Amino acid sequence: METPDGGPSAKQRSGSEFQSWGRYPKYSGNIVPLQWQQNFPGRLGALDKGSLPVGMGRSYGDSCLLNGGNLLLTTGMNRLLSFEHETGLLTAEAGITLAEILDFAVPRGFFLPVTPGTKYVTLGGAIANDIHGKNHHVAGTFGSHVTQFELVRSDGSHRRCSKTENPDWFAATIGGLGLTGLIPWAQIRLRPIVSRMIDYEGIQFHGIDEFLELTRQAEKVEYTVSWVDCASTGKNFARGVFMQGDHSLIPGELKPSQEPKLVFPFDAPGFALNHTTVSLFNTLFFHKQMKPRVQALQDYEPFFYPLDKVLHWNRMYGKSGLLQFQYAIPWESAREGTIAILHEIAKSGLASFLAVLKAFGDVPSPGLMSFPQPGITLALDFPIKAGVTFPLFERLADMTRDFGGRLYPAKDAAMTASQFQIFYPQWEQLARFRDPMLTSSFWERVTGDRPGQ
Repeated sequence: METPDGGPSAKQRSGSEFQSWGRYPKYSGNIVPLQWQQNFPGRLGALDKGSLPVGMGRSYGDSCLLNGGNLLLTTGMNRLLSFEHETGLLTAEAGITLAEILDFAVPRGFFLPVTPGTKYVTLGGAIANDIHGKNHHVAGTFGSHVTQFELVRSDGSHRRCSKTENPDWFAATIGGLGLTGLIPWAQIRLRPIVSRMIDYEGIQFHGIDEFLELTRQAEKVEYTVSWVDCASTGKNFARGVFMQGDHSLIPGELKPSQEPKLVFPFDAPGFALNHTTVSLFNTLFFHKQMKPRVQALQDYEPFFYPLDKVLHWNRMYGKSGLLQFQYAIPWESAREGTIAILHEIAKSGLASFLAVLKAFGDVPSPGLMSFPQPGITLALDFPIKAGVTFPLFERLADMTRDFGGRLYPAKDAAMTASQFQIFYPQWEQLARFRDPMLTSSFWERVTGDRPGQ
């Protein structure tokens, strides 16, 4: 359940229901609302079993879940603490959402340095998952723009963390899946803008080689991303639309965004998403752009957050929920691996209409467990279908491993322990920084590491 802004509902705040965005797996837990920074150690000391700080629940799998444990809900800690207009440095409590930051920053001529495809994630969640966006090739991950934060442990100790102060804790916490402690506040550096508008260009392509050439040509464009048709075969295999843009340099009105009004009203029946309907959607989406190349001045909302305009859009996958598969394969195997995985998906008959393809750059992340690496990343959403989805995911994960890639923990609900430990050999380093009272269903599934160990 969610509020209109996509966050946990009042029932979730006081009851046992808390869902990830994929709505799988379905676990119960004890919701413990945190309203003030000083709540954390005291509340945690009174709890048994394990605990996990959570925000908006926009992770797709079980990295934001703890079956039978305590979920420390941080969305009540959403206060802006300070802002320096000269430097763009913003300090806020970790439960504030990116949407709330934008509502404050855009009218003042600033924008997020990195943003994912939804603005309904918390500042703490952005750090814990070291999120990335359409500008990774020039800006790196979100953690690259975090200047400092405070980390509070269950024993009551406080650490101010930055690249120069407690740098090992800084690195472990960025991309550390919320397991090193609670972040009560963090500071990030925003980037200046003069308009809400994006200088947008959309370019049709046919095949991975054309995508790679467009990627090469757009090296100096700030934002690039592609939609790819993963259902078509033959001459239409891997066709797509390459979308690129820069912040407009023409001064324009800077105002907050309006609240979304569209709502997906019910859980779609399981048969609604099938290869035929997805193939039809993909054909219509590819051809909605009437020319091979179009240019336009576009508001940042549809450019960055096209799905946020429809609340509860995850309901279109039905009550069983959805799984997302997202890999990063390094350049030496990226072309071969992407083609092979797209062929495997097309052969399975389990098509995705939300298939996002882009290149990761070589800007290093400060995080120990950061997901991006130079190469190609592909993200796809699939409905959960018995006997089909999970076997496909296991094959795709093994293929990703064989091509030297890795999967994104924030999007995962299916990778095995052996796969995870190959993808992230540094997990044992993170385990040494894990707060002994904190864990997650994801962490226990892929490591066997539990509270008190």
